[in-house]
Amino acid sequence: MANRHLSRSVVLQSLFEWDFRGEHSDAEVSAIVVRNAKEFAPGLGDVSFIETLLKGILAKREDIDQIIVKAAPEWPLDKISPVDRNVLRLGLYELLFADRAEVPAKVAINESIELAKTFGGDTSGRFVNGVLGAVYKELGEPGKDAVPAKKKKVDVPYEQMLIQHLGGAVVYAYNGEEILLAFVHDVFGHWTLSKGKIPEGVEPEQGTVNKVKEEIGLDVKIKADLGQNEYIANDPELGKIRKQVHYYMAEAKFGDLTLADKPGLDDAKWFKLGDILELNFYNDILPIVTKAVTILHEEKK
Repeated sequence: MANRHLSRSVVLQSLFEWDFRGEHSDAEVSAIVVRNAKEFAPGLGDVSFIETLLKGILAKREDIDQIIVKAAPEWPLDKISPVDRNVLRLGLYELLFADRAEVPAKVAINESIELAKTFGGDTSGRFVNGVLGAVYKELGEPGKDAVPAKKKKVDVPYEQMLIQHLGGAVVYAYNGEEILLAFVHDVFGHWTLSKGKIPEGVEPEQGTVNKVKEEIGLDVKIKADLGQNEYIANDPELGKIRKQVHYYMAEAKFGDLTLADKPGLDDAKWFKLGDILELNFYNDILPIVTKAVTILHEEKK
């Protein structure tokens, strides 16, 4: 049995014990790991991978559990068998939060299916495969067509990275005298702005208008420029790329939102200005939204 697979089996057994007995402190979790490693993997030696994986799963547990609920709505979390529940926690952590160069998406899924078959019931493998497969599709099936590792492009310096241009918008509308904002919700539990890739040769403003229409079904007019931000993303074929997003304020007529069937998004809603303070935004999106709200307040004066 490969060391990583053996390590994951120890993590699963430790998660099962943690789940069965209730929450433990970090010190107690470490003690559980060391004991289980000695009992179930006495020749393993270094348990740092096990400890890091287990602590990472526990740190992200609330986010992971929310994703399980969304991916398997017919199964309340407490009704899923303890083994299956913790296999999913392990698999989703590696699928969503691990270094994809170290743990490719398909490896995370296959490893979890094997753990489910080994430690779970007759249907555990199929159940785990179904849930992880659904999340994998929501992510856009990363690595599906990836070239063999020996052919992958090496990381290039920041200055030489491929740049991808995107456009996004804080979409607002008047319902009578009340202002509402439209946001989309992703599978990671965040509300964010409608955005998309701008094709080469298309002006950012027009590209943003097109993407908003495509993503939430609204015709909008650009009213203000809110600036740009940049983040680095990993593409399975291209490696690290710089994604530069140009944000705008865009006005629409108030009406029903129609969310496109797009990987990673699961909802779209209108919100009153007073309600957005309670929303879970990404850190880089919050200043953009704040700037738009400030402009809207100034216009109402």
